[in-house]
Amino acid sequence: MRAEREQGITIDVAYRYFATPRRKFIIADTPGHIQYTRNMVTGASSANLSIVLVDARQGIVEQSRRHTCIASLLRIPHLVVAVNKMDLVDWSEARFNEIRQEFEQFLPRLDMKDVKFIPVSALHGDNVVDPSPHTPWYPGPTLLGHLETVHIGSDWNLSDFRLPVQWVNRPNNPTDPALHDFRGFSGQIAGGIVREGQLVMALPSGYLSKVKTIWTLDGPLKEAFCPQSVTLVLEDDIDVSRGDVIVAPANLPGTGTDLHAKICWLHPRPLTPGRKYHLKHLTQTVPVAVTSIDYRIDISTFDPQPGVDSLAMNDVGAIRLRAARPLLYDGFAANRQTGSFILIEQGSNATVGAGMLFPSTKLAQPEYKDFAI
Repeated sequence: MRAEREQGITIDVAYRYFATPRRKFIIADTPGHIQYTRNMVTGASSANLSIVLVDARQGIVEQSRRHTCIASLLRIPHLVVAVNKMDLVDWSEARFNEIRQEFEQFLPRLDMKDVKFIPVSALHGDNVVDPSPHTPWYPGPTLLGHLETVHIGSDWNLSDFRLPVQWVNRPNNPTDPALHDFRGFSGQIAGGIVREGQLVMALPSGYLSKVKTIWTLDGPLKEAFCPQSVTLVLEDDIDVSRGDVIVAPANLPGTGTDLHAKICWLHPRPLTPGRKYHLKHLTQTVPVAVTSIDYRIDISTFDPQPGVDSLAMNDVGAIRLRAARPLLYDGFAANRQTGSFILIEQGSNATVGAGMLFPSTKLAQPEYKDFAI
Protein backbone atom coordinates (compact mmCIF):
# COMPACT_ATOMS: atom_id res chain seq x y z
CA MET A 1 0.00 0.00 0.00
CA ARG A 2 1.15 3.54 -0.76
CA ALA A 3 0.45 4.67 2.82
CA GLU A 4 2.53 1.78 4.14
CA ARG A 5 5.49 2.76 1.97
CA GLU A 6 5.21 6.41 3.01
CA GLN A 7 5.08 5.65 6.74
CA GLY A 8 7.34 2.60 6.75
CA ILE A 9 4.84 0.47 8.70
CA THR A 10 2.44 -2.36 7.94
CA ILE A 11 -1.21 -1.25 8.09
CA ASP A 12 -3.35 -3.93 6.46
CA VAL A 13 -2.98 -7.72 6.45
CA ALA A 14 -1.24 -9.13 3.36
CA TYR A 15 -1.58 -12.81 2.44
CA ARG A 16 0.99 -14.82 0.52
CA TYR A 17 0.63 -18.41 -0.62
CA PHE A 18 3.39 -20.93 -1.30
CA ALA A 19 4.01 -24.64 -1.11
CA THR A 20 6.92 -27.00 -0.53
CA PRO A 21 7.00 -30.74 -1.29
CA ARG A 22 5.92 -31.37 2.31
CA ARG A 23 3.25 -28.75 3.04
CA LYS A 24 1.13 -25.88 1.76
CA PHE A 25 1.32 -22.52 3.51
CA ILE A 26 -0.63 -19.28 3.84
CA ILE A 27 1.39 -16.45 5.39
CA ALA A 28 -0.50 -13.50 6.85
CA ASP A 29 1.80 -10.49 7.25
CA THR A 30 0.14 -8.50 10.02
CA PRO A 31 0.86 -5.00 11.34
CA GLY A 32 2.74 -4.48 14.57
CA HIS A 33 1.73 -0.89 15.27
CA ILE A 34 -0.65 -0.57 18.24
CA GLN A 35 -3.09 1.50 16.13
CA TYR A 36 -3.72 -1.56 13.95
CA THR A 37 -4.17 -4.19 16.65
CA ARG A 38 -7.56 -5.06 15.10
CA ASN A 39 -5.84 -6.00 11.83
CA MET A 40 -3.37 -8.22 13.65
CA VAL A 41 -6.25 -9.99 15.42
CA THR A 42 -8.02 -10.50 12.08
CA GLY A 43 -4.97 -12.05 10.45
CA ALA A 44 -4.09 -14.25 13.43
CA SER A 45 -7.59 -15.50 14.27
CA SER A 46 -7.27 -18.70 12.23
CA ALA A 47 -3.50 -19.25 12.37
CA ASN A 48 -1.81 -22.47 13.48
CA LEU A 49 1.54 -20.80 14.15
CA SER A 50 2.79 -17.29 14.88
CA ILE A 51 6.24 -15.97 13.96
CA VAL A 52 7.40 -13.01 16.05
CA LEU A 53 10.36 -11.23 14.43
CA VAL A 54 12.89 -9.69 16.83
CA ASP A 55 15.71 -7.39 15.72
CA ALA A 56 18.88 -8.80 17.30
CA ARG A 57 20.21 -5.26 17.81
CA GLN A 58 17.14 -3.83 19.52
CA GLY A 59 16.06 -6.96 21.36
CA ILE A 60 12.55 -7.27 22.75
CA VAL A 61 10.45 -4.14 22.23
CA GLU A 62 6.84 -3.34 23.14
CA GLN A 63 5.66 -4.65 19.78
CA SER A 64 7.28 -8.05 20.46
CA ARG A 65 5.42 -8.36 23.76
CA ARG A 66 2.15 -7.16 22.25
CA HIS A 67 2.20 -9.66 19.38
CA THR A 68 3.12 -12.51 21.71
CA CYS A 69 0.29 -11.55 24.05
CA ILE A 70 -2.23 -11.44 21.19
CA ALA A 71 -1.01 -14.81 19.92
CA SER A 72 -1.67 -16.21 23.40
CA LEU A 73 -5.05 -14.47 23.62
CA LEU A 74 -6.09 -16.04 20.30
CA ARG A 75 -4.87 -19.47 21.43
CA ILE A 76 -2.41 -19.86 18.54
CA PRO A 77 -0.86 -23.20 19.56
CA HIS A 78 2.68 -22.70 18.19
CA LEU A 79 5.07 -19.76 18.44
CA VAL A 80 8.39 -19.12 16.71
CA VAL A 81 10.63 -16.30 17.91
CA ALA A 82 12.84 -15.53 14.90
CA VAL A 83 15.81 -13.44 16.07
CA ASN A 84 16.67 -11.62 12.84
CA LYS A 85 19.73 -9.58 11.72
CA MET A 86 22.13 -11.84 13.57
CA ASP A 87 24.80 -10.72 11.06
CA LEU A 88 24.69 -7.23 12.62
CA VAL A 89 25.64 -8.58 16.07
CA ASP A 90 28.50 -10.75 14.72
CA TRP A 91 26.45 -13.94 15.09
CA SER A 92 26.74 -13.64 18.86
CA GLU A 93 25.44 -16.69 20.73
CA ALA A 94 25.44 -14.64 23.93
CA ARG A 95 23.12 -12.03 22.36
CA PHE A 96 20.77 -14.74 21.10
CA ASN A 97 20.61 -16.35 24.56
CA GLU A 98 20.05 -12.95 26.19
CA ILE A 99 16.98 -12.32 24.03
CA ARG A 100 15.74 -15.85 24.64
CA GLN A 101 16.04 -15.50 28.42
CA GLU A 102 14.18 -12.17 28.37
CA PHE A 103 11.34 -13.79 26.41
CA GLU A 104 11.19 -16.75 28.78
CA GLN A 105 10.66 -14.43 31.74
CA PHE A 106 7.12 -13.52 30.65
CA LEU A 107 6.13 -16.58 28.58
CA PRO A 108 4.85 -18.55 31.64
CA ARG A 109 2.17 -15.87 32.16
CA LEU A 110 0.84 -16.46 28.65
CA ASP A 111 0.34 -20.23 28.84
CA MET A 112 2.18 -20.95 25.58
CA LYS A 113 3.61 -24.44 25.53
CA ASP A 114 5.25 -24.81 22.09
CA VAL A 115 7.81 -22.02 21.64
CA LYS A 116 10.84 -22.24 19.33
CA PHE A 117 13.74 -19.74 19.13
CA ILE A 118 15.63 -19.56 15.81
CA PRO A 119 18.55 -17.22 14.94
CA VAL A 120 18.24 -15.97 11.35
CA SER A 121 19.55 -13.37 8.96
CA ALA A 122 17.10 -12.56 6.19
CA LEU A 123 19.75 -10.64 4.21
CA HIS A 124 21.36 -13.82 2.82
CA GLY A 125 18.82 -16.37 4.07
CA ASP A 126 20.88 -17.76 6.95
CA ASN A 127 18.82 -20.41 8.80
CA VAL A 128 15.76 -19.49 6.75
CA VAL A 129 15.81 -22.39 4.29
CA ASP A 130 19.33 -23.82 4.68
CA PRO A 131 21.45 -24.11 7.85
CA SER A 132 23.91 -21.25 8.29
CA PRO A 133 27.66 -21.85 8.64
CA HIS A 134 27.77 -18.77 10.89
CA THR A 135 25.80 -20.45 13.72
CA PRO A 136 27.61 -23.69 14.58
CA TRP A 137 26.42 -23.17 18.15
CA TYR A 138 22.75 -23.55 17.05
CA PRO A 139 21.78 -27.23 16.61
CA GLY A 140 18.10 -26.71 15.82
CA PRO A 141 16.13 -26.63 12.55
CA THR A 142 15.92 -23.79 10.05
CA LEU A 143 12.81 -21.65 9.97
CA LEU A 144 11.33 -23.42 6.95
CA GLY A 145 12.41 -26.81 8.31
CA HIS A 146 10.49 -26.14 11.51
CA LEU A 147 7.40 -24.92 9.62
CA GLU A 148 7.40 -28.07 7.50
CA THR A 149 7.60 -30.43 10.47
CA VAL A 150 5.69 -28.74 13.30
CA HIS A 151 2.85 -31.02 14.39
CA ILE A 152 -0.53 -29.36 13.85
CA GLY A 153 -2.76 -32.45 13.69
CA SER A 154 -3.70 -32.13 17.36
CA ASP A 155 -4.46 -28.40 17.13
CA TRP A 156 -8.08 -29.18 16.23
CA ASN A 157 -10.52 -30.40 18.84
CA LEU A 158 -11.06 -34.03 17.79
CA SER A 159 -12.85 -35.08 20.98
CA ASP A 160 -16.14 -33.15 20.91
CA PHE A 161 -18.14 -33.64 17.71
CA ARG A 162 -19.83 -30.44 16.50
CA LEU A 163 -21.57 -29.87 13.14
CA PRO A 164 -23.27 -26.46 12.86
CA VAL A 165 -25.99 -26.95 10.26
CA GLN A 166 -25.56 -24.43 7.46
CA TRP A 167 -28.04 -25.85 4.97
CA VAL A 168 -30.70 -28.55 4.76
CA ASN A 169 -29.80 -30.34 1.52
CA ARG A 170 -32.92 -31.35 -0.43
CA PRO A 171 -32.13 -31.86 -4.18
CA ASN A 172 -35.65 -33.14 -4.98
CA ASN A 173 -34.54 -34.53 -8.32
CA PRO A 174 -37.48 -36.58 -9.68
CA THR A 175 -35.33 -38.14 -12.43
CA ASP A 176 -32.91 -39.70 -9.93
CA PRO A 177 -34.55 -42.08 -7.42
CA ALA A 178 -31.58 -41.73 -5.07
CA LEU A 179 -32.05 -37.94 -4.89
CA HIS A 180 -35.84 -37.75 -4.97
CA ASP A 181 -36.23 -38.17 -1.20
CA PHE A 182 -32.68 -37.18 -0.23
CA ARG A 183 -32.45 -35.10 2.96
CA GLY A 184 -29.08 -34.25 4.47
CA PHE A 185 -27.60 -31.64 6.78
CA SER A 186 -24.65 -29.74 5.36
CA GLY A 187 -21.94 -27.78 7.14
CA GLN A 188 -18.31 -27.66 8.15
CA ILE A 189 -17.36 -29.87 11.07
CA ALA A 190 -16.26 -27.54 13.89
CA GLY A 191 -14.90 -30.25 16.16
CA GLY A 192 -14.50 -33.97 16.66
CA ILE A 193 -14.97 -37.00 14.42
CA VAL A 194 -18.17 -38.52 13.02
CA ARG A 195 -18.60 -42.06 11.70
CA GLU A 196 -21.30 -44.07 9.97
CA GLY A 197 -23.66 -45.62 12.52
CA GLN A 198 -22.70 -43.12 15.22
CA LEU A 199 -25.37 -41.89 17.61
CA VAL A 200 -25.81 -38.10 17.36
CA MET A 201 -28.08 -35.49 18.90
CA ALA A 202 -29.65 -32.44 17.25
CA LEU A 203 -29.64 -29.36 19.46
CA PRO A 204 -31.54 -27.50 20.74
CA SER A 205 -34.38 -30.01 20.19
CA GLY A 206 -32.53 -32.95 21.76
CA TYR A 207 -33.71 -35.48 19.17
CA LEU A 208 -31.45 -38.52 18.75
CA SER A 209 -30.64 -40.43 15.61
CA LYS A 210 -27.82 -42.36 13.96
CA VAL A 211 -25.63 -41.34 11.04
CA LYS A 212 -26.70 -43.25 7.93
CA THR A 213 -24.20 -41.88 5.41
CA ILE A 214 -21.57 -39.13 5.23
CA TRP A 215 -21.39 -37.32 1.88
CA THR A 216 -18.70 -35.00 0.52
CA LEU A 217 -18.02 -33.44 -2.86
CA ASP A 218 -15.79 -36.42 -3.66
CA GLY A 219 -18.34 -39.04 -2.62
CA PRO A 220 -19.32 -40.91 0.57
CA LEU A 221 -16.97 -41.46 3.51
CA LYS A 222 -16.99 -43.91 6.39
CA GLU A 223 -15.81 -41.16 8.76
CA ALA A 224 -15.07 -37.43 8.68
CA PHE A 225 -13.35 -35.01 11.01
CA CYS A 226 -12.79 -31.32 11.68
CA PRO A 227 -12.52 -29.14 9.54
CA GLN A 228 -14.06 -31.11 6.65
CA SER A 229 -17.26 -29.91 4.95
CA VAL A 230 -19.82 -32.72 4.80
CA THR A 231 -23.48 -33.60 4.43
CA LEU A 232 -24.87 -35.97 7.05
CA VAL A 233 -27.83 -38.20 6.25
CA LEU A 234 -29.54 -39.52 9.38
CA GLU A 235 -31.52 -42.72 9.74
CA ASP A 236 -34.54 -40.88 11.12
CA ASP A 237 -36.49 -37.98 9.63
CA ILE A 238 -36.02 -35.49 12.49
CA ASP A 239 -36.57 -31.75 12.45
CA VAL A 240 -33.24 -29.97 11.97
CA SER A 241 -32.74 -26.54 10.39
CA ARG A 242 -30.03 -23.94 9.81
CA GLY A 243 -28.57 -22.71 13.09
CA ASP A 244 -29.01 -26.05 14.85
CA VAL A 245 -25.95 -28.03 15.91
CA ILE A 246 -25.50 -31.80 15.57
CA VAL A 247 -23.32 -33.15 18.40
CA ALA A 248 -22.23 -36.34 20.11
CA PRO A 249 -24.63 -36.83 23.05
CA ALA A 250 -21.76 -37.89 25.33
CA ASN A 251 -19.99 -34.52 24.85
CA LEU A 252 -22.54 -31.72 25.02
CA PRO A 253 -21.62 -28.04 24.50
CA GLY A 254 -22.47 -25.31 26.94
CA THR A 255 -25.51 -23.11 26.58
CA GLY A 256 -26.95 -19.91 27.92
CA THR A 257 -28.14 -16.39 27.21
CA ASP A 258 -25.70 -14.70 29.61
CA LEU A 259 -22.34 -14.72 27.86
CA HIS A 260 -18.87 -13.85 29.17
CA ALA A 261 -16.21 -13.14 26.55
CA LYS A 262 -12.99 -11.40 25.65
CA ILE A 263 -13.36 -9.05 22.72
CA CYS A 264 -11.18 -7.00 20.38
CA TRP A 265 -13.03 -3.82 19.45
CA LEU A 266 -12.73 -2.94 15.75
CA HIS A 267 -14.84 0.19 15.32
CA PRO A 268 -14.12 3.92 15.83
CA ARG A 269 -17.33 4.25 17.86
CA PRO A 270 -16.47 2.87 21.35
CA LEU A 271 -18.17 -0.08 23.00
CA THR A 272 -20.29 0.95 25.96
CA PRO A 273 -22.71 -0.97 28.22
CA GLY A 274 -26.31 -0.93 27.05
CA ARG A 275 -25.51 -0.95 23.33
CA LYS A 276 -27.32 -3.57 21.21
CA TYR A 277 -25.77 -5.56 18.38
CA HIS A 278 -26.24 -8.68 16.28
CA LEU A 279 -23.99 -11.55 17.36
CA LYS A 280 -22.89 -13.91 14.56
CA HIS A 281 -21.98 -17.30 16.00
CA LEU A 282 -21.44 -20.36 13.81
CA THR A 283 -24.42 -20.43 11.41
CA GLN A 284 -26.85 -18.23 13.33
CA THR A 285 -27.23 -14.54 14.17
CA VAL A 286 -28.74 -13.48 17.50
CA PRO A 287 -29.60 -10.03 18.91
CA VAL A 288 -27.54 -9.21 22.02
CA ALA A 289 -27.07 -6.36 24.47
CA VAL A 290 -23.83 -5.44 26.27
CA THR A 291 -24.56 -5.62 29.98
CA SER A 292 -21.14 -4.69 31.42
CA ILE A 293 -17.40 -4.31 30.79
CA ASP A 294 -15.28 -6.25 33.28
CA TYR A 295 -11.87 -4.87 32.35
CA ARG A 296 -9.56 -3.73 29.58
CA ILE A 297 -6.39 -5.76 28.87
CA ASP A 298 -3.05 -3.94 28.71
CA ILE A 299 -1.76 -5.59 25.52
CA SER A 300 1.85 -4.75 26.40
CA THR A 301 1.82 -6.46 29.82
CA PHE A 302 -1.35 -8.61 29.60
CA ASP A 303 -2.54 -7.13 32.91
CA PRO A 304 -6.30 -6.48 33.37
CA GLN A 305 -7.37 -2.89 33.98
CA PRO A 306 -10.75 -2.91 35.79
CA GLY A 307 -13.06 0.03 36.23
CA VAL A 308 -13.35 1.09 32.59
CA ASP A 309 -16.66 2.27 31.14
CA SER A 310 -15.85 1.83 27.43
CA LEU A 311 -13.56 0.06 24.97
CA ALA A 312 -12.02 2.15 22.19
CA MET A 313 -10.95 0.92 18.75
CA ASN A 314 -8.11 -1.65 19.02
CA ASP A 315 -8.81 -2.23 22.72
CA VAL A 316 -9.07 -5.78 24.03
CA GLY A 317 -11.16 -6.47 27.10
CA ALA A 318 -13.63 -8.75 28.85
CA ILE A 319 -17.34 -8.04 28.56
CA ARG A 320 -20.69 -9.60 29.43
CA LEU A 321 -23.55 -9.95 26.96
CA ARG A 322 -27.19 -11.01 27.13
CA ALA A 323 -28.55 -12.82 24.06
CA ALA A 324 -32.16 -12.90 22.89
CA ARG A 325 -32.06 -16.71 22.83
CA PRO A 326 -29.64 -19.35 24.15
CA LEU A 327 -26.43 -20.06 22.29
CA LEU A 328 -24.77 -23.47 22.00
CA TYR A 329 -21.04 -22.99 22.41
CA ASP A 330 -17.75 -24.18 23.87
CA GLY A 331 -15.07 -22.12 25.54
CA PHE A 332 -12.62 -20.61 23.05
CA ALA A 333 -9.75 -22.43 24.76
CA ALA A 334 -11.43 -25.77 24.02
CA ASN A 335 -12.66 -25.01 20.49
CA ARG A 336 -11.67 -21.94 18.48
CA GLN A 337 -14.58 -22.47 16.05
CA THR A 338 -17.51 -22.90 18.45
CA GLY A 339 -16.01 -20.47 20.98
CA SER A 340 -15.69 -17.42 18.72
CA PHE A 341 -18.11 -14.80 17.39
CA ILE A 342 -18.34 -11.38 15.79
CA LEU A 343 -20.52 -8.42 16.72
CA ILE A 344 -22.37 -6.60 13.94
CA GLU A 345 -23.73 -3.09 14.30
CA GLN A 346 -27.45 -2.83 13.74
CA GLY A 347 -28.38 -0.67 10.79
CA SER A 348 -24.94 -0.32 9.18
CA ASN A 349 -24.12 -4.07 9.30
CA ALA A 350 -20.49 -3.14 10.10
CA THR A 351 -18.41 -5.75 11.91
CA VAL A 352 -17.46 -3.95 15.14
CA GLY A 353 -15.98 -6.64 17.39
CA ALA A 354 -14.36 -10.09 17.39
CA GLY A 355 -14.99 -12.15 20.51
CA MET A 356 -13.75 -15.25 22.32
CA LEU A 357 -16.18 -16.94 24.70
CA PHE A 358 -15.38 -18.20 28.17
CA PRO A 359 -16.77 -21.70 28.86
CA SER A 360 -20.34 -21.99 30.08
CA THR A 361 -21.10 -23.56 33.44
CA LYS A 362 -24.35 -25.01 32.06
CA LEU A 363 -24.39 -27.91 29.61
CA ALA A 364 -26.98 -28.10 26.84
CA GLN A 365 -29.29 -30.62 28.50
CA PRO A 366 -32.42 -30.64 26.30
CA GLU A 367 -35.79 -30.73 28.00
CA TYR A 368 -37.02 -33.72 26.01
CA LYS A 369 -35.62 -36.64 24.00
CA ASP A 370 -38.78 -38.29 22.78
CA PHE A 371 -37.48 -39.72 19.50
CA ALA A 372 -36.96 -43.44 19.90
CA ILE A 373 -33.99 -45.19 18.33
